[in-house]
Amino acid sequence: MLTTAKDVLKDAREKHYAVPGFNCVADIMIRGILDRAETLRAPVFLMLYAAEVDDKTWRYYPAIVKAVAGQYTIPIVMHLDHAMEFTVIQAALDDGFTSVMYDGSNLPFDENVEMTRKVVELAAPYGASVEAELGLVGGFDLSAKNNAANILTQPDEVITFVERTGVDSLAVSIGTAHGIYSQLPKLDIPLLKELNAVSTVPLVLHGGSGTPEEQICDAVANGICKFNVYADCRVAMWKCFKKIAAETQRNDPLPKSYIMQLQEALGDVVEEKAKLAGAVGRV
Repeated sequence: MLTTAKDVLKDAREKHYAVPGFNCVADIMIRGILDRAETLRAPVFLMLYAAEVDDKTWRYYPAIVKAVAGQYTIPIVMHLDHAMEFTVIQAALDDGFTSVMYDGSNLPFDENVEMTRKVVELAAPYGASVEAELGLVGGFDLSAKNNAANILTQPDEVITFVERTGVDSLAVSIGTAHGIYSQLPKLDIPLLKELNAVSTVPLVLHGGSGTPEEQICDAVANGICKFNVYADCRVAMWKCFKKIAAETQRNDPLPKSYIMQLQEALGDVVEEKAKLAGAVGRV
């Protein structure tokens, strides 16, 4: 069933667990994520990364998610990830996304506040939740060419930002990075504790892929209510692709045979992250 991030994360914060969010781009990924999350009785975010949106995406992605969401009993948040343009956010809201993220992390503080507030106002008539980012979670972009440095979130800015924007959740920078790590991160848990103490909204961790398990668990125990995963999904599916190619004898294998294997490989990532988040059995 479709629901908003605000509703899902409220429960997560009250009960001290996190909800994993998985970027996905096709029906194979949607089913692989939802089937395993349903089995685990775990709420989940299905996230569409704004940089991967094209004209047809608006026809396929929300139509598929809305068509199948009613077949599942777990809470499902259809979330637009890292949007920077109002036109893209408006299109997502019109197509039924229940949550959107405006990424103004590259902007000066006051401009980030102003733009985020406008997105909150834009989403309000739809009843959709809004996530924003304060500080900057660096790392590689999808092209794996541009690598941005982290700017850690400051506690005093969190108070002002949340009050002035009315945002529903806040992505913070505490040491993770997007993409594949060249060296393992060391999350600043003392900083996270400070951020959680002053924030009136649930906190989100971007760059969950590749982050050591004990650090994810520590972050969840100290206030993270959602963490994002994409690179780990891509790696798992690519390894599965290569395994299928190496083992397949036929030149015309039946699609169902390898599609199911890809969904299972993705489902294993979902299970691993849901367990780390403490989200299993929460429904």
